[in-house]
Formats: sequence, C-alpha cells, structure tokens
Amino acid sequence: MRVNIDMKLTAAARSLRRAQTPWEIKIWRLLRDKQFFNYKFRRQFPIDKYIVDFCCLGKRLIIELDGSQHNEPKEIEKDRERSEYLEKQGFKILRIWNPEIDNNLEGVGQKILEMLE
Repeated sequence: MRVNIDMKLTAAARSLRRAQTPWEIKIWRLLRDKQFFNYKFRRQFPIDKYIVDFCCLGKRLIIELDGSQHNEPKEIEKDRERSEYLEKQGFKILRIWNPEIDNNLEGVGQKILEMLE
C-alpha cells in the first residue's frame, strides 16, 4: 500500500538501502525475509513524503533508528512532526536508539514483537 509514489523519493530510498548504517544492518538481519516471526518488513521504505527506516505494512508499524543527532532541538522537532504525520496515516512508531541496538539487541527484538502483537 503505497500512497503518492514520488520517483525522487524512491531513488533516495534505494540509495539509503545501499548505504546502511551498522545499526540498520543489525536490525535488518533480524527482520529480513520474514524471519522475524513471519512478519514482512521493508527497509528504507517511502511513505508519502518520508522514507522510514523499517516498516511492517501488515501491522502498520514503523521502526525508526535514532543516533545522537536526533537529540538536537531541530531534529527533535522534525521527528515529532514526522511521527505525528505518520500516526495520522494509521501507523505506530517505534523509535530505537542506536546504543540500545549495540547493548541489548534481544531486548530490542522483544520491543518490536510487543508492538506487532
């Protein structure tokens, strides 16, 4: 279910898939190929005017990975606006900090599973 497909956004998403961060790689290893409890996820997926890190369309769940730059006031506001917009589209948003992935990947997986159920 894609809404308002923008070819520039699609190209940007493809570029982001080729240049994943170490944390995105770790989470994608967990989620890809329906190996996470048979849920289908997409990575760097365009939704309207945004590209989300990971999305399970069937459960309307978006997973966003956040590094330290997301603590900056401008980024906090952008993230808030983005989340508000996506929530109005019927999505749930799970934000995960990069250090949490490094230090507690099992706990991150549990949080994702809780949001899916």
